[in-house]
Amino acid sequence: MVNTAIILAGGRGTRLKSVVSEVPKPMAPINGIPFLEIQIKYWINQGVNKFILSVGYKKEIIINHFGVKFHTAEIKYVVEDFPLGTGGAILKVVAECNITNPFLLLNGDTYFDISLEKLWEFHKKKNSNFTFSVFKSTNTTRYLGLNVDSNMKIGPSDLINDLNDTRYVNGGIYLIAPDVFSHIDVVDNKQVSLESELIPQLIKNNMSLYACEFDTKFIDIGIPEDFFNAQIFL
Repeated sequence: MVNTAIILAGGRGTRLKSVVSEVPKPMAPINGIPFLEIQIKYWINQGVNKFILSVGYKKEIIINHFGVKFHTAEIKYVVEDFPLGTGGAILKVVAECNITNPFLLLNGDTYFDISLEKLWEFHKKKNSNFTFSVFKSTNTTRYLGLNVDSNMKIGPSDLINDLNDTRYVNGGIYLIAPDVFSHIDVVDNKQVSLESELIPQLIKNNMSLYACEFDTKFIDIGIPEDFFNAQIFL
């Protein structure tokens, strides 16, 4: 099984500024509890015991809250001295930490109620290099779809073929082989997008990317409306 998770927690939360301005976005309070704490406890309960947090904006608030050990889990930090984007942040973590086994990659502002065991078994069955957790949605204004074939393999995004306006949506939880980023050509410490730059390169270089579907709760607290919904949702 997988016991390590990297969480991208360096976001400034510009869209949430009107309702949460004193803390970084992942620490936005959900009924008085930081969102990131809810997320970490969720994964501890599924067997994850090591977290690497990519932090930047107001990083001291996160570091002071969790320290180097939280409940049963070890916590490490990789600091972004300037915003690196989702892709740049993960590349910095991989470069600085000796990760030799498959790991989870999580967004610090999304919650997706998935089974790690199911994701891991799917990942192994497909012999996948990079497995997405996905859900179906008809909300085409809020979510971008993924190009997923009948075998759940992910292809170039410009070839998306939605069925009846229902699309597979990226849930922001990935299971990744440790050496997958050695197959792309990027410059270290540069602002890079995981979604629009790194993943297309992986597809172009014939890496095996697959989508594992879950019909469970998902929420992104990145906008005020969903932040308020999360108070009930979680």
